[in-house]
Amino acid sequence: MDLLLILFGFGVGVLVGTTGMGGGSLMTPLLILLFGIKPVVAVGTDLAYAAITKTVGGWRHLRQGTVDTPLSLWLAAGSCPGALLGVAILEWLDLTDILLVLVAASLLLTGALVLLRALVWAGAGERDYLKLTRKHKIVAVVLGFTVGVCLGITSAGSGTLIAIGLILAFRLSPRRVVGTDVAHAALLLWVAAFAHIIGGNVDFALAGTILIGSIPGVWVGSSLATRLPERGLRPALGIVLLSSGMALLGKAGLEIPAPVLIAVPLVLVAVSFLALRNRSHGPGDSRPGQQHPPPVTGAVDGSGAGASPSHSSTHKPQPAPAEV
Repeated sequence: MDLLLILFGFGVGVLVGTTGMGGGSLMTPLLILLFGIKPVVAVGTDLAYAAITKTVGGWRHLRQGTVDTPLSLWLAAGSCPGALLGVAILEWLDLTDILLVLVAASLLLTGALVLLRALVWAGAGERDYLKLTRKHKIVAVVLGFTVGVCLGITSAGSGTLIAIGLILAFRLSPRRVVGTDVAHAALLLWVAAFAHIIGGNVDFALAGTILIGSIPGVWVGSSLATRLPERGLRPALGIVLLSSGMALLGKAGLEIPAPVLIAVPLVLVAVSFLALRNRSHGPGDSRPGQQHPPPVTGAVDGSGAGASPSHSSTHKPQPAPAEV
């Protein structure tokens, strides 16, 4: 069983380093469904191991220049207090009986957003550099606080929900989304993990076993983040999260017929395949995150000055994949 935990830790670490998401969303249901860990302990232990894993990944991304540091700090200004509030809510209201349902709901939301990001929201108007305005800072704090509360209660969503916000609200390019997301999550997870340690919800031996696999995994994944095409990776992650959410609902007592548990992932795989194939055959096909036209005149959100010549050269319309 220890070897299996290490292997799962490595796989989740690679996903976190590569995409910035999937840590708590995958490990928490794995601990509950496969290893029979009590839900509140699974949440606390997940946060503890993830804090160290994402610190390693964040440091790697920082060295690679893929982190928007000011934006990460503004997100943390909201998410860290939010995480403390989330843990307090979990303790004060004694949500143990409905925690499985809350985690399942978080997984279903996260999985749906991952699929939307991969199939619908990829591409247009993305940028590598953002000049923060007052509006950006307020949005970052509010987004961070909301995600922090969710994370404190369920341990899921620190990567995916922030990543969706970075795409929709700030329109960062995929590399900057992953780097900024992982760096911010490192700050947030330490705060949430300490709160769960104080609450006695962390199994240190279990967290240490997972770390044996997750640290090398996130190191490898962070190195792959600038090279590995995410075209199929993100839809696959979204489908896994949705399937995990349905499985947890079943464990919580909601009767979901076995054919539905099997059919839904298969249908989603087919839909994702067709959507990605149609996009690849569409006009101006390009890799994910590279779908914008070469001229960058009026930059989004009114930060026109932010589009420098070096930025536009970073997003040449293909075919040369040499820029990594």
